[in-house]
Amino acid sequence: MTVHFIGAGPGAPDLVTVRGWRLIQQAPLVLYAGSLVPHALLADARADARVIDTSALTLDQIIAEIETAHAASLDVARVHSGDPSIYGAIAEQMRRLDALAIPYEVVPGVPAFAAAAAALKTELTLPGIAQTVILTRTAVRASDMPQGEELETLAASRATLAIHLSVNNLAVVVRRLTPFYGADCPAIVAHRVSWPDQQIVRGTLATIRDAVKAVGFTRTALILVGRALDAADFRDSALYDPAHSHVLRPAR
Repeated sequence: MTVHFIGAGPGAPDLVTVRGWRLIQQAPLVLYAGSLVPHALLADARADARVIDTSALTLDQIIAEIETAHAASLDVARVHSGDPSIYGAIAEQMRRLDALAIPYEVVPGVPAFAAAAAALKTELTLPGIAQTVILTRTAVRASDMPQGEELETLAASRATLAIHLSVNNLAVVVRRLTPFYGADCPAIVAHRVSWPDQQIVRGTLATIRDAVKAVGFTRTALILVGRALDAADFRDSALYDPAHSHVLRPAR
């Protein structure tokens, strides 16, 4: 018996990995975060599988379901949105399973920032513009940010920022980032990327708040900020430069 923590991807059912899809097909118990994982992703679950939406359950209740499955030697597909390593709340579940000696594995998924970049048809790292992507969030109702991870500290890098779980804190985001990136810096809010009702709002740090207010996003939205988001004047990568040699293309 194994608990499979599966990254379901950003929302579109066909963006789950083949491994994750096969495990969902085979599992006699499927636990999924219904607030973020589309039910269509579970369409191929076994006809006799127990499929439980965990969005209203507590951690104790989720672990109790897994314990029952373990006692019956039944595999579990534990389906999370995006990639479970990012704000997936799997560490606390794995800690409980370790204490109970219940085996588990983690199947990665497409994270929201990667799906957003694909929808935007943009590269988040450009030569001479940005070579770092920072994944972060702000404190709204969740736990406080650790010391040293304040937006101002991260903004000093001028990296491309992917800010999760913070669309309701957009005014704070704008106020804290503007001194570092400038009011004219590109800012994008991507709402429910890859879902049928996907919406993307583009602007700058000066305009993005009003633009988002106009459409009314309140959750499941990712904020992207950085100069790489609309840069056109950047040099080509050295990777394909004929003057650049490497192990697969030695210098002549």
